[in-house]
Amino acid sequence: MHLKQLSNSILDELSQQAQNSPRRRANHNLHEDLNDPIQRLAIAMEPDTLVLPHRHPHTWELLYPLRGRFVVLHFDESGTVINRALLGEDCRMIENPAGIWHAVLSLDSGGIIFEVKHGPYTPLGEADVMLQHVESIALNRWYAGANIGDRLPSA
Repeated sequence: MHLKQLSNSILDELSQQAQNSPRRRANHNLHEDLNDPIQRLAIAMEPDTLVLPHRHPHTWELLYPLRGRFVVLHFDESGTVINRALLGEDCRMIENPAGIWHAVLSLDSGGIIFEVKHGPYTPLGEADVMLQHVESIALNRWYAGANIGDRLPSA
């Protein structure tokens, strides 16, 4: 039997990898390969990590904060915020339904979120990413202050 666990030392190393990465994020997969029917991974994200509004047409996505706080925004088709959750503060876990537009912002350096969704891993297609070319600092600043009813700056 091979037990899988996320120790503090693994999380510390993952945070360090994210801080040193050009994308400012890193992941630690618990699933054996990208064809696994259930994808399970810890994702370290820094506050300047850019997560564009996107959707997963084929699967729900469960998010659970391991370290830090995360803004999770949900959007309608026009880019208007329809839900805002603060994971790690007023919300302990969120499950995004299949096909819903969403974005995530880490509020804290060293933030790590745990994600579970159906596999196999499928890269996002252009039709499943709402904004293509944006300035990350401005968009992350917008995410941090966005409220229900606000519309994405260039949607």
